[in-house]
Order: sequence, then structure tokens, then C-alpha cells
Amino acid sequence: MAGVVSYSSSTALFSASGISPRCFSSSRSSFLASIPARSRRDVGISTRRGGNRRLRVSSVATEANPSAEAAKRAAKDNQRPVYPFCAIVGQDEMKLCLLLNVIDPKIGGVMIMGDRGTGKSTTVRSLVDLLPEILVVSGDPFNSDPSDPESMGDEVRNRVFTGEVLPTVSTRITMVDLPLGATEDRVCGTIDIEKALTEGVKAFEPGLLAKANRGILYVDEVNLLDDHLVDVLLDSAASGWNTVEREGISISHPARFILIGSGNPEEGELRPQLLDRFGMHAQVGTVRDAELRVKIVEERASFDQNPSTFRETYNTEQEKLQDQIRSARSNLSSVQVDRELRVKISKVCSELNVDGLRGDIVTNRAAKALAALKGRDHVLAEDIATVIPNCLRHRLRKDPLESIDSGLLVAEKFYEVFN
Repeated sequence: MAGVVSYSSSTALFSASGISPRCFSSSRSSFLASIPARSRRDVGISTRRGGNRRLRVSSVATEANPSAEAAKRAAKDNQRPVYPFCAIVGQDEMKLCLLLNVIDPKIGGVMIMGDRGTGKSTTVRSLVDLLPEILVVSGDPFNSDPSDPESMGDEVRNRVFTGEVLPTVSTRITMVDLPLGATEDRVCGTIDIEKALTEGVKAFEPGLLAKANRGILYVDEVNLLDDHLVDVLLDSAASGWNTVEREGISISHPARFILIGSGNPEEGELRPQLLDRFGMHAQVGTVRDAELRVKIVEERASFDQNPSTFRETYNTEQEKLQDQIRSARSNLSSVQVDRELRVKISKVCSELNVDGLRGDIVTNRAAKALAALKGRDHVLAEDIATVIPNCLRHRLRKDPLESIDSGLLVAEKFYEVFN
């Protein structure tokens, strides 16, 4: 069920952003060194002199794959309809955090905590319709990027090394659900030991982490996740790779994903190690306004009665937001943050005793993504003011005697430093 937090203030906040008001109510170097110079020329791999060495793969076929396109259409027709993102009333803090992570996946995901029945899972799953398309190697279970060796599986790398032209297909970013009862083999993948011993080949059955590569991994009730699965997520989130070892056989594949978690704080605390891996933290609350509660109930009833008709009423808003996301992703690299603002961000983190530098990095990235979403090429102090509570709230040291919300502490320190 969708909910509302700070309806009027959020409306004022986003009124000047150009965002639809109905949507917002308020190791590359080692790989390169292993390839002979002649082979690099043969397969179209080149380096740029000076600075970091870059690898460009040009042996890629981009022709449309008819069977893949037909499979995509069939999957789209058979999938269960989701509640439109733009139809969700309020919850602007949560929706903004999700959009910023889609624009810049390097922000590191978002942790959503709030009461039961406030629309956490509904909002996250409604994001599926807004996800942009990416280019992947056709038939590859790891969604390998045909132009980035760091996002390639070993098999695709070997094909590039031999000079093979890689067939590619455009596909929408995937969202993978990680159920609480999942086994470690289902998450990480399994190795067929019998086939490896009898035939001498590495027979690997990919798991959820492989499917989530270059996509979104969603864990509902993440605070109830078993410790051994938390350890797996921590390892993959830290390295960007998943390694499976069984009986002396080891297989690794890329596992870079946007980690989204949701939960109810009353049901249990999240381990600090995993909490710090989430780039942003959003809090949601229960709607108190009677009129808005009635509106939410009526719209949900309309969706349950006829999902297709209800979704059609929001097609225009959904398409407009999709265009904004595509534009923001393409313009993100050109957005600049003045050094003075960077210094002030770090000063806020320092005076709040934030451990490590993740808070500084994520705040800079989130502010740039917000500026890109608003169609600007430079970050303003107001962009930082919007995102910094979500970037630092969960990184503050816990004081059991402190009754003030950590987000308010961050906001107070921000206005003190930024005058």
C-alpha cells in the first residue's frame, strides 16, 4: 500500500525541478597486459597514452536478434502487472533515492526502513517499468557488457581474445528478488562436480548474483536475512565479483548490482557492516491524513479491479519520467561539483564523526545525479541539502541516549557548515 510523508514540503521541493508533479508530490590492466599487441589490433582493442589505460572492444555485432526480441515481447506480455511508479502518492524521499540509484548505480543502492504497509515493496517493484535498456552479450548468463572487460565473464573475455565478433542484444535492466529462504547455492550458483571430474570442464549453474549483474538485487525484510547470506552479499558488494569454490574448483563472475533492501525496524536491526554498504537510507512513515488515506485506498482498489486500464491513465507521466531518467544518465558525466562544495561536504562528514570516506563519495555522487535529473550541468547547495541526510543518516555512530532522528542531526550540521 502506498503512503505519504511530508506531502506539502516535498511538493514545494520538486516544483522547480522539472519532474512530473504526479510522480513527486512534494581488473582491467591485468587483462590488457595478458593480450599480445598483435591480438589487440586484431580484435580492436586499443589503449590511450597518458593517464589510466583504457580498453576498447570494437568487435561487437549490434544487429537485432529476432529470437531475442520475440522472447522479450513474450516475457513482457506474461509478466505480472506492477503498480505504476507515478501513481504512488507521496513517499518522495524513497522514490528520489531509487531514481538517483538508477541514474548512477555507483551510488551503491538504498536501504528503505519504515512501518508495515507503507508501500516499500510496492514502490521498489514499480521501478521496473522505468528501468532503461542496456547492451549485453547475447546468450551470456552474466549480462556481460560488450564494451567493458571489467563487466565480462571469463568466457566472453576469451571470445574477445580470439577476435570473435560478439553478438549483442538490448535488454532492460533486470530486478532480481532475493527471498529470505534462499540457499547459498541458489544465490551464488553451483558447480557440477561430477561433470568437472568426468569431462574435465567447469559446468557452472549461475545463481541470483549472476542474474543481478548490471541490474538490481532486491531483498525484502533484509533485516531478517540469514547471516551466511549477509556475508555473501557483503563479499560481492565489496569486490563486484562472485567466487564459487567447490572441491578445489573455482569459478568467478562479475556481480555488480544495485542493492536495494527494505524492512521494518521493529522486527530487527541490520548488521552495521551491511548497513554501511547501502549508499543511501530512506525512511517512510504511515499516512495520517484521512483524505490521502482514502485516495490511496481508492486507487489501489481501481488497480486491483483492472490493472491494464489503471496503468494506461499514467502512461504519459511514466513516459515523461523515463525520458528524464535517460537524459540524466547520458548527461551525468558532464555534471560538475565546485571544489568549495566538495570541501563543505567533507567538513560535514568530519564534524559528524562519520567513519570512512563512503559518506563523502556517496553524497557527491547523489548530488550530481540529482542535478542531472533536474537538467543542470552543475551542483547547487540545494541539491546537497536534499540528499545529504539520506547519504549520512545510517553512517552516524549510534547514541542510545540520543532521541533526535539522525537525519535531523545531519540537516542541522549541513546548515551550520553551509551557512
